[in-house]
Amino acid sequence: MENVKNLTEFDFNKLLKEEKKPMLIDFYAKWCSPCRMQAPILEEIAKEITEKAVVGKVDVDECEGLALKYGVQSIPCIMVFKNGEVVEKSVGLTSKADLAAMIIKHI
Repeated sequence: MENVKNLTEFDFNKLLKEEKKPMLIDFYAKWCSPCRMQAPILEEIAKEITEKAVVGKVDVDECEGLALKYGVQSIPCIMVFKNGEVVEKSVGLTSKADLAAMIIKHI
């Protein structure tokens, strides 16, 4: 997962404040089968849009505060952030085409 950033709560909050590009963030857990299936799809998206957007992952078990703050109740939960705000959200395994559509309209 070289193009997908593994984010701690600190990293996420820093990116949220400083990053000008839209961010596609996957809230996941290591034990979650659909999350593991989502990972290679995220990597493909990250490779294709690396110059235009940030793609990251937040482990809900390690970052419970973020999961609570953003109302993550089911995983994988993918959110697009722009200017520090959630502008798109998808819950469950999401196709590459749908992920691309979610982020591209905010670039």
